[in-house]
Amino acid sequence: MTEPASYWPPFALVLTTPRLSLRPIRDEEIPAAVQAAASGVSEPGRSPFSTPWNEFSAEDLGPNMAQWYWRCRGNMSPQEWTLLLGIWHDGEFIGCQDIGAKDFATLRTVSTGSWLRKSAQGRGLGKEMRAAVVCYAFDHLKADVAESEAAAWNEKSLGVSRSLGYELNGVTRASWGGTMQEVQKVRVTPTTFKRPDWTLKVQGHEPTAKFLGL
Repeated sequence: MTEPASYWPPFALVLTTPRLSLRPIRDEEIPAAVQAAASGVSEPGRSPFSTPWNEFSAEDLGPNMAQWYWRCRGNMSPQEWTLLLGIWHDGEFIGCQDIGAKDFATLRTVSTGSWLRKSAQGRGLGKEMRAAVVCYAFDHLKADVAESEAAAWNEKSLGVSRSLGYELNGVTRASWGGTMQEVQKVRVTPTTFKRPDWTLKVQGHEPTAKFLGL
């Protein structure tokens, strides 16, 4: 059988931390991603996402997630890309960590976002998976800046950012799910990044970097 990385090189990418494995989500893994999201990500009625996708009905959740994964793959180019990395812990799919960029060759800036199923929250896994992609961005992609954002009330996300050395980078108003949200932006650089006490293991970077035009 043909190895998927032979026709879509980012499938070769694997980031490994002491407890987690991060890799692009393949079609056969979408059901596990949908099941993890359906098990609960946030408190009902208070979605931490600009598009409250996790509050879609059970009937709509799967098609919406699948379309998003396919859209991100289909639209990837050196000018704009988003890597959607599934998170596996002890062989179980527990969430997603994305890293993306626009005009990376010029701006050397990435942005990140993530979600984690409720049963996996509160154990430091969110910090570990964010640290993984920031390490990857600085040490392998050679980014100068990593940015993120969260609703101003989302203390869990902002706490992860602070613990990794992110600095506040302004507040803006945005329409999230049809309602106004105060959104806190944050940024971190190689100088301010509080590195973890472990070393990230990376496989498949070269074909991924070539595919992204790096």
